[in-house]
Amino acid sequence: MATVLSVSGSPSVSSRTAKLLRHLDTRLAAQGHEVIPLDVRTIPAEALLGADFKHPAIVEATELFARSEGVVIATPVYKAAYSGVLKALLDLLPQYALTGKTVLPLVTGGSTAHVLALDYALRPVLNSMGAAHIVQGWFTLDKDITTGEDGGITVAPATAEALTQVVDQFSAALGRTPLLAAAG
Repeated sequence: MATVLSVSGSPSVSSRTAKLLRHLDTRLAAQGHEVIPLDVRTIPAEALLGADFKHPAIVEATELFARSEGVVIATPVYKAAYSGVLKALLDLLPQYALTGKTVLPLVTGGSTAHVLALDYALRPVLNSMGAAHIVQGWFTLDKDITTGEDGGITVAPATAEALTQVVDQFSAALGRTPLLAAAG
């Protein structure tokens, strides 16, 4: 099966976005994929904001992107766009870091007013980075993700069903994506 890099673009330690992503990681792992979690918030701020391409954490993140066949990118919406920490990381990756990769974009937000952030903010950046195939993404309302006292999450039934379909489509697409040569 495929190696999947699972990237949480949330800056928050108690992020529902990250918890939802890790919940979905278990489904991908159960399907036989090697899932590698990456929480962008754990990369030192001085490396991200100082554009330190040679910082060991940036080098490691770049290598993780390079060795993956699939990438799941999850982010909360802030000001009608994906998070700043995710933007900082994407800016430090090689221009075509997603070449030949299947990508699943996931977005969380407090209102359906932000649903367009998926297709009008995040998807164009992923496309510009050379993604071979960006599968149908999904926007999840914050209210549909409940965190329990044990730290686990419960997802509203209709949302859980939709996310299962999206993740399964991504998983299936991993086996059908042709590898493309890097442009330029």
